[in-house]
This record gives sequence, C-alpha cells and structure tokens, in this order.
Amino acid sequence: MENVSTFLIDANKLFREGLKRLLEESPFQIAAEAGNMREGVVLVEQGAQPKLVLLDLASGAEDEADALRRLRQLLPEARIVILTSDLCTRRLSSALEAGADGYLMKDLSSDALTQSLRLVMLGEKVFPTHLAALLITGRVATAAPTPEIPASRKGLSQREMQILRCLLSGDSNKMIANQLSITEATVKVHLKSLLRKINASNRTQAAIWALNNGVGGDFNSAGASDTMPIAAAG
Repeated sequence: MENVSTFLIDANKLFREGLKRLLEESPFQIAAEAGNMREGVVLVEQGAQPKLVLLDLASGAEDEADALRRLRQLLPEARIVILTSDLCTRRLSSALEAGADGYLMKDLSSDALTQSLRLVMLGEKVFPTHLAALLITGRVATAAPTPEIPASRKGLSQREMQILRCLLSGDSNKMIANQLSITEATVKVHLKSLLRKINASNRTQAAIWALNNGVGGDFNSAGASDTMPIAAAG
C-alpha cells in the first residue's frame, strides 16, 4: 500500500505523539494534527487534503454528529475513522450515519489498528466485534428509539436475507455472487430491491439495519479479532 496522508484530531497531545510514533513504520503517515474538531475544520478549509482522518469526538458533545458531517462535506473522498475510548452503540450509529468509515477503540493492538485502517482504505466499514454482539443481542440501546420491525414484515425474500448476511460479512458483489452461485447482475437486482424494502440508501445503512433487527448470522466465527467489516464497497 502507498503512503496514506493522515490527519489526526485528538485533544490528548501525548496520545497524538504516541500514535505518530506507532505509525512511523506503517503506510499511515501523520501529516497534520489538531486538538479538536474546530481546529481540524479550519486546517482543512485552509487547504489540508488528507486521505485519512483519525479523530476522537468529544464525549457527550451534542453537536459531534454535525461536526463530523461538516468534515465529511469538506473531505468527500477521504476516509474518516473514529478512535475513542468510549464504548457506546448509540454513538457508533450516529457516527456511521454522519459519514464515518470506522469506529475503533483506543485499546486496540497496533497490528489490529493498522489492519483495520487498511480495510477502511479498501472501502470497508469497520467497528469492534463486541459492539456488534451488543447490537445483535439488544443489550444496549441503539441510536433510534423506534420499534424494531421483523425482517419477515418487511417482505424480504430468502435471497435478500442471504445477501444481508453477506453484507455484514463485508462481501463484495462478486463474492456474494460466488457464494450464492448467481451472477453479479442478479446480486445488484436483489440488492436494489432489498434497499428499497428497508428504506436504506446504501450498503452501510443496510448493514446497520440488519444489526438492529437481529439479522446477524454467526458472528462468533470472527474469533478473537478486535474488529470486523460491516460492509464492503462495490
């Protein structure tokens, strides 16, 4: 992988210095840094054009989603990953809906972090497996307080349910086609129908809907991995 110009936004200067050293031998080179989102937005408005943004949103900030949306508008082609010590499914949903490409805990191992960032740069969404488990079992409230609608009541076909599970595994259209022994064109037709039925505009929203509605399959197969993709590009 070529070097990836990275922008680091975190209030803790010591953490920023430590992460810069940790990533020195990786493709992810810290080219700019800021102590908060406001400073970060100013730097981007002044011309900073990173390929990757690593940031820790202020815990409990009411406008964090709006700030993230603003950053996404300024950097439509960049990948944005939340690095946080706050384990919160509500914030996970808000961050993904605001345009984040990943939500990672700061207690990740260095290998898991770099691997997760590689996945993000390949177009996948990544988040901790234990957050997925909490979402699926319903032990933690999700972002929207609306009642859950069983997949069967959405009129999803068996094939559409299979495709939903493939999205949660991070499979591309080609991989889904191979697994289900159908053509990529057929996958696209089913995917379009699926998105319409659950009122989702893209693969990521479909994956979030699947998690919130218990369409998870066997997530234990992920083993001891710290993170997992929820949707692949393509």
